[in-house]
Amino acid sequence: MNLYNLLSKEITQQDLLNYYNATIVYEDLPKSINGLVFNYKGINIVIINKSLSYYRKKKTILHELAHIELNQLNQIDGLFELKIDKYEDDADLYIKMLLERK
Repeated sequence: MNLYNLLSKEITQQDLLNYYNATIVYEDLPKSINGLVFNYKGINIVIINKSLSYYRKKKTILHELAHIELNQLNQIDGLFELKIDKYEDDADLYIKMLLERK
């Protein structure tokens, strides 16, 4: 079960969230932040800026779920700040690849 299954409409967003033991929370965030994801006590928490448009929220959810699918949450170490742009680019590229594939 993965993002490709979601984009192909083989599963629902909730199916994928259950699979990843994830939840989505909508919060007021600074305009410069669309969303973020982190793991807290075994639960993947996706926070989405609630001021985003419907389309932007969906795109941000896909992006944050890509971080989970690419196992980037487990790669955080002392050099994280140096790698953050790479992680963001990798997640964007992964979503783009999946959309082209479907």
